Amino acid sequence: MLDRYKRDIRYLRISVTDRCNLRCIYCMPEEKTFKKSHKENMSFDYIVKVAEAAVSIGVNKIRLTGGEPLVKHGIVKLVSMLKKVKGIKLIAMTTNAVLLDRLAVPLKKAGLDSINISLDTLDPVRYRELTRIGDISRVLDGLRAAQKLHFKKIKINMVVMEDTGDMEIEAMRRFCIVEGLELQLINHYELSKYKSDAYAFDRPPKCAACNRIRLTADGYLKPCLHSNREVILNPEDLAGSLKEAVLAKPSRGRVCTNRSMIEIGG
Repeated sequence: MLDRYKRDIRYLRISVTDRCNLRCIYCMPEEKTFKKSHKENMSFDYIVKVAEAAVSIGVNKIRLTGGEPLVKHGIVKLVSMLKKVKGIKLIAMTTNAVLLDRLAVPLKKAGLDSINISLDTLDPVRYRELTRIGDISRVLDGLRAAQKLHFKKIKINMVVMEDTGDMEIEAMRRFCIVEGLELQLINHYELSKYKSDAYAFDRPPKCAACNRIRLTADGYLKPCLHSNREVILNPEDLAGSLKEAVLAKPSRGRVCTNRSMIEIGG
């Protein structure tokens, strides 16, 4: 489906939880965690109905995000359910990979096509600082487990902070080349501050090329990451809600102050 600016919206990012097993400094406020109750979040059956409605308006790619999607109880089952939705060509997931070591095999069997692994540094000490509590060895174990399964694609998402050095980026580039991984450099940005398109990073995409809408774990559609505009899902007309969100996409994002990054999934 085309939005008002002739962008073809074929990509739906679904946040399945606002919970996470890390506390990354650019994502989660140190003094606050976001933990909605089970009843506040969408059921798997409802998510599948949204996916079916999304296909009806032209969506063919779904990415599962969080929070951290692998902490969501039953996430493998959800992947399996989405895999059965006719019209979905790609099911992807963005994860910190802390739990991927034991979940890679069942996720692959369930139908997960590709994985983006969030890894901002190869330095164990800096990794701990950035995540506040993380152990990089668990991430690398998860990566190795995924590599053995030959997913269609495995990407490394590296958030580039103001203090990220060129040598750190180059080390990640070399690592990805050796390991046969695709590197995505992500410009660190704050939702509450205006985002300029003047950057040389892989993500976020420039507004003119944005082909996605987002669904929060509690059932709200966000037409734009950098906007407070939200469309609540109407269970009686899911396709209508999705169309409304597509048509509500602005020409470019400005700021988002009503949600934290962990509630949206990037």
